[in-house]
Amino acid sequence: GGEKARLLMGLSAFEGPNLFILDEPTNHLDIDSRESLIHALNEFPGAVILISHDRHLLEATADRLWLVKEGAVNPFDGDLEDYKTLVTGVSGDRRGKREAEKASKADRRRDAAARRAAFEPLAKEIRATEALMDRIRKRIDLIEDELANPAVYEKDPSTATRLAKERSQLAQTLAAHEEKWLSMSAEYEEGTAE
Repeated sequence: GGEKARLLMGLSAFEGPNLFILDEPTNHLDIDSRESLIHALNEFPGAVILISHDRHLLEATADRLWLVKEGAVNPFDGDLEDYKTLVTGVSGDRRGKREAEKASKADRRRDAAARRAAFEPLAKEIRATEALMDRIRKRIDLIEDELANPAVYEKDPSTATRLAKERSQLAQTLAAHEEKWLSMSAEYEEGTAE
């Protein structure tokens, strides 16, 4: 999920603030929620202070960067690539750097949209896997509710055995889908963040 985060963001926006302060807002958000957050931040008329390690989010929303270093906060003249160079001490291709400096915010957004479009089939598969995991979790919850009822054991012990076996199989299936989901999500984030 990201329903709770979307609800909180919606409630906050409803009150009409002039400033949002967000600290790692994409943690625990699904893909749809991340994209909704990016859209909402780009449409927000006020100021946003955004603290994040999510490069994709920063590239898609930030107009200005600020450097927090040695107890001071100063405007950072450059983009994320310049920041990476500053931190790692490794400079990239100068021509690529000049081209990046020339790119406008609209160009960066267009590039980000193109990357997202290229990864849309993967995003669709991620959403399908999320829906499948939700269905499996609901079935596990139903089984656990049935197993919590003492009458199941009294009426027909074989029903309880069958339910316990089904729950175990579903838990294994869920674990496999969660592993697949984590792998696909990491691939999506890496592919859309560059």
